[in-house]
Amino acid sequence: MEQPIRMKNNGQINIVFNGEKRNVIQKDVPIRELYDRDLSEQHIALKEIEAELETLVGMEEMKKLIKEIYAWIYVNKKREERGLKAGRQALHMMFKGNPGTGKTTVARLIGKLFHKMNVLTKGHLIEAERADLVGEYIGHTAQKTRDLVKKAIGGILFIDEAYSLGRGGEKDFGKEAIDTLVKHMEDKQHEFILILAGYSREMDYFLSLNPGLLSRFPLVIEFPDYTTDQLMEIADLMLEEREYIISRDAERKLREHLVVLRSLQSPVSFSNGRYIRNVIEKAIRTQAMRLLHEDSYDRADLMTLRSQDFIFNEQNE
Repeated sequence: MEQPIRMKNNGQINIVFNGEKRNVIQKDVPIRELYDRDLSEQHIALKEIEAELETLVGMEEMKKLIKEIYAWIYVNKKREERGLKAGRQALHMMFKGNPGTGKTTVARLIGKLFHKMNVLTKGHLIEAERADLVGEYIGHTAQKTRDLVKKAIGGILFIDEAYSLGRGGEKDFGKEAIDTLVKHMEDKQHEFILILAGYSREMDYFLSLNPGLLSRFPLVIEFPDYTTDQLMEIADLMLEEREYIISRDAERKLREHLVVLRSLQSPVSFSNGRYIRNVIEKAIRTQAMRLLHEDSYDRADLMTLRSQDFIFNEQNE
């Protein structure tokens, strides 16, 4: 006689013989499905950061990675509570990608998350570039770099275009900055997080300059360029935030421009979200001039950007 099989929502299969439960077989849930599941309300720190990430266009892989890092830190704490080994892994990161792909924004969100989880005591972000680290004489660079690390204690030191530190060769003071960073990454690896950012190919070369660099960055994250649809979505979000709308003709003009521009420019020279922001801000200024001459200020006119307001030239790039 066939026996009824009852499925529960939690993935357990209960086989019932003559109305009596005999055994329970736990069905494994595919890992890829776990990333999409909502966690319980106790994980409020993660939920708050995820809510902010949801306001960003794209970032699907980043959203998964953030949840993964959160889970690792959270479970490690649970292991400690039960007397199990829970080694503290360094969380230094490398962000690889073209300009305007959200690297600085994500770095700031990571700082907030780690502060909420007590991984970082402050969670603030210190932004720096080559000029902030490299000095003008022997010993000056090491001091400037140490001062920056000191400011970043308890938070994140974010160095954009980090590959520029290795461009000058052996005699350049940039090498001294790299060596100083490597030392502090080791000595103070749980006191601050270093994030190096830059173009993918240049960052790969940069890693080859110091044998100790690669092993100190357990998290290397790629930031892909935005698609045309995603760039239009970014434009819509920027317009909504500023209380503007765009006419259909203007929307079509902007989309066609992006398609042509992205086909002509190399990916490295296109500044993604940064370019869209410049285009929108230029259109708003042009609209203001148009309305001034038309002497028309009703609500619809004040809110609407029209096709003639979008002027594309080298100033937007």
